[in-house]
Amino acid sequence: QVHLVESGGGSVQAGGSLRLSCTASEYTLSDHCMTWFRQAAGKEREGVAGINKYGETLYADSMEGRVTIFRDNAKNTLDLQIFALKPDDTALYYCATRDDASCGPSWYRQETVTYWGQGTQVTVSS
Repeated sequence: QVHLVESGGGSVQAGGSLRLSCTASEYTLSDHCMTWFRQAAGKEREGVAGINKYGETLYADSMEGRVTIFRDNAKNTLDLQIFALKPDDTALYYCATRDDASCGPSWYRQETVTYWGQGTQVTVSS
């Protein structure tokens, strides 16, 4: 069982930025497809960004330009920087992974995920 732990969520005003972080023990993040998802109240979970073993990044069209996903292989961490936050970004953000080096074209679908973190809440006020 892979144990992913997110941190960095919180409350922020619209226009601000946040950096979320994910780490895992006994699991090398850089060997796998790693993704960030989010789920707002009453909505389906959706993919935000992904990065594969080779460092190639993927972004949801709705978020591109406002998020950056990056990985620190030495620290075994995965981060998501979100800029220009909007109230619509309010959601529980999840770190996720699958047992593949590549993310594939369906990376944004929750069905492709093997392991989930517990989530970290991001709340954006106007």
